[in-house]
Amino acid sequence: MQPMPADASRTADFAAVRELAAADMQRVDALIRARLASDVVLINQIADHIIAGGGKRLRPMLHVLAAGAAGYAGAQHIKLAAVIEFIHTSTLLHDDVVDESDLRRGRKTANALWGNAASVLVGDFLYSRSFQLMVELDDMRVMRILADTTNTIAEGEVLQLLNIGNADVDEAAYLAVIERKTAVLFAAATELGGLLGGLPADRVAALRRYGMELGYAFQIADDLLDYTSDADTLGKNVGDDLAEGKPTLPVIYALKHATAEETQAMRQAIEHGDLSALDRVLATIRRSGALERTHERAVAHADAARAALAALPASPYREALDALAAYAVERRA
Repeated sequence: MQPMPADASRTADFAAVRELAAADMQRVDALIRARLASDVVLINQIADHIIAGGGKRLRPMLHVLAAGAAGYAGAQHIKLAAVIEFIHTSTLLHDDVVDESDLRRGRKTANALWGNAASVLVGDFLYSRSFQLMVELDDMRVMRILADTTNTIAEGEVLQLLNIGNADVDEAAYLAVIERKTAVLFAAATELGGLLGGLPADRVAALRRYGMELGYAFQIADDLLDYTSDADTLGKNVGDDLAEGKPTLPVIYALKHATAEETQAMRQAIEHGDLSALDRVLATIRRSGALERTHERAVAHADAARAALAALPASPYREALDALAAYAVERRA
């Protein structure tokens, strides 16, 4: 593998990746809009709000790129990409309710605008819509992977709920949540691309391994941004993870090197959502080296993802997947 390019080229690299996937993603977006339509007005209102919210559509894009890397030339990847996005979006709707979030990507969340009940129920609609699309593919291998993935995501949601407000969560417990909540959907997206392309089992496994490692890298980097970015760039309030009682990796690492007084301030923030000492907590995290250590952990997973790609034949799609792994840990939002 070539060394990761400098930060200045990350945006250009990501733009090139999006350009490679653009034709497929236009078809995916069109299908998403068509299948979100309902004769229930509230569903359409919330669906329109979600679509207008944008986002990178990273998970469905991963699927179409993996299908390209696998040499797939059919059209089923468009439906599968939409299924993956529906599953992801439904989890976001449910997450925002559980977390009592009012801001995502710089916009009001659905629950802030329409209330918790509407958000949960439209999230359920998206889940069920994803399974309708899935059945249309009539492939038991695909259905098994996505059914297992969706169930695992639900387990991750419950695990995270159990961790909220618990300042004693360790790195292993934190990573267990990431695996179930985030990494498994990345892994399913890339594995399914390999299956569609008819790759041998070892190459399908390599694509799944790539997706899993990328999911770890992406989420760890995302949790790092909560302490290194700003509200305008991040699209949510800095310190939200602390306010929601989530002990993410920067805090877990910082607690290992904090003084008794610093530990008390961080525990107060995690256990009670008390951000009155946020500036002091942030200073503690920066001083401890936790940010650098967290970044190193994200990079290690990104490197493992890139290494997994060596099992695939060279192609522009493999290069794009490689670039995404690099981008995931150096992005600013």
